[in-house]
Amino acid sequence: MSAGPSSTYRDFPGRRWLGVLLRAAHLAGVVGVGAGLVAGGQGAAHGFLVLMVASGVAMAALDAWSNALWLQELAGISLLVKFALLGWFVADEAARPALFWLILVFSVVFAHAPASFRHRRVSRH
Repeated sequence: MSAGPSSTYRDFPGRRWLGVLLRAAHLAGVVGVGAGLVAGGQGAAHGFLVLMVASGVAMAALDAWSNALWLQELAGISLLVKFALLGWFVADEAARPALFWLILVFSVVFAHAPASFRHRRVSRH
């Protein structure tokens, strides 16, 4: 995304690489949580859950800082939905396997949807 003089987009040297590293950490956390669920051991997945959430929050903060309008776009709103689902995931042990897959599929759909969809602003009209 190129930033013009009137753009609300902010950047800094190394921001893209920071995003790549955060995404890699996030995926490692997702895989670890999934492996913990498949193995049936909740304790083993706790560290991966922390990694997944911390890296996800860091990516969200970076996106929100970089684009002041991000939370008005479907991409930002979808993240708020994911956080709500994640809260449910943490609170409801019985629902964790189903919620894991729901959150995973929801995330992939939004991550790989066309930019024209992800960055569509939600209007209040």
